[in-house]
Amino acid sequence: MLRTAMVFALIVVSAPALAGDPEAGAKVFKKCQACHAVGEGAQNKVGPELNGIFGRPAGSVPDYAYSDANKNSGIVWDHEIFAEYIKNPRGYIKGTKMSFAGLKKDKEIEDVTAYLDQFNADGTMKSE
Repeated sequence: MLRTAMVFALIVVSAPALAGDPEAGAKVFKKCQACHAVGEGAQNKVGPELNGIFGRPAGSVPDYAYSDANKNSGIVWDHEIFAEYIKNPRGYIKGTKMSFAGLKKDKEIEDVTAYLDQFNADGTMKSE
């Protein structure tokens, strides 16, 4: 029994992490860029700029007029929360101003997450 558990743990630990493709994510982000910006010089648009989104509390980008629902959600963005949110923003945060219907394909969600994860809060690219 213990041996089986140890073998299973070894398999889980050595399994490659699932990761999206940032280049494909840049293409997916085109669905988002009418309202959001990312990268150096990104500014708020209809939606907030998304530099450094992961690890940031929801509703915290300066000079953006968030809904009370976003400001009071208590969410700190991580990959998992973002993935659930972007599937159905209005279903995830009732009262959000975001009108986007959501991404339905898991691969697109993984890719756009990988794309956004490349950016520091100041819009510079993270070093590898």
